[in-house]
Amino acid sequence: MAKIVGVKFKNTAKVYYFEPKKDETYEEGSGVIVETARGLEYGKVTIPVKEVPDAEIVHPLKPIIRKATARDEKVVKENEKKIPDALSYTEEMIKEAGLDMKLVGCEFSFDGKKLVFYFTSEGRVDFRELVKILAGHFHLRIELRQIGIRDETKMLGGIAPCGRECCCGSCMPDFCQVSIKMAKNQGLHLNPSKISGLCGRLMCCLSYENDYYAEVYPKMPKVGGTVKTPDGEGVVVSNDMLKLISKVKIAKDGGEVYKDFPLDSLEFKKNKGGDKKGKDEDDDPENKEELKKILD
Repeated sequence: MAKIVGVKFKNTAKVYYFEPKKDETYEEGSGVIVETARGLEYGKVTIPVKEVPDAEIVHPLKPIIRKATARDEKVVKENEKKIPDALSYTEEMIKEAGLDMKLVGCEFSFDGKKLVFYFTSEGRVDFRELVKILAGHFHLRIELRQIGIRDETKMLGGIAPCGRECCCGSCMPDFCQVSIKMAKNQGLHLNPSKISGLCGRLMCCLSYENDYYAEVYPKMPKVGGTVKTPDGEGVVVSNDMLKLISKVKIAKDGGEVYKDFPLDSLEFKKNKGGDKKGKDEDDDPENKEELKKILD
């Protein structure tokens, strides 16, 4: 077991572990100055001193240098105030240089010696001349870092289709792998507007309950398939994989009846895999173009 203090930077969701000073306490929400790979940084305590198993730690732990002072807090606020002007000037320089890049954000290092800009672009960008111009204007070391569209959404934040703040910018420490297979396992329509987030990529939350759906999906009858029910033979209209119930359409007395049946009351040919139920949706011409928009 080792003693740690959990620290977050720049209002991100990821918590980093640092070694506390001996016999020193840290309150949740208080500021600290820590040593990182980028030098000294200001962060906020999210986990006061506690013991965690060695398996959860990447040794050696970097130490907490000191608790943030009033002067440190002032420096952080002054750096934040300079960001809008820095972005405005840099955007003007990008337009003048005719560079195909979208500026997302920037941050000043705590020691005030470096200014990092984040941008997105569809291809590689030769920004060497831009760096020279910015270095001459700000009199600081300049770094330009190209990020992906998911990273852009994580930095800027926003309200997701569910009405809550985007997971990547609020509660998700790291990006997870998301696939079309996860959407299929949940019985979702492969419609980009329904299964993609603000970034235009598949929603991260598709992975949250995937283990359950991946287990249940092969056990359910195929939508559109024929099953035998206690009331006769019918066609599956929809599946409720949480309640393990299928809605079945049954022809009766010259009409059609829709009725819900528990999974264990149905007879049908079992499928071997979650994505191998007859014709694969990826091969459906109607879905090919939609899938291409998501996966590109």
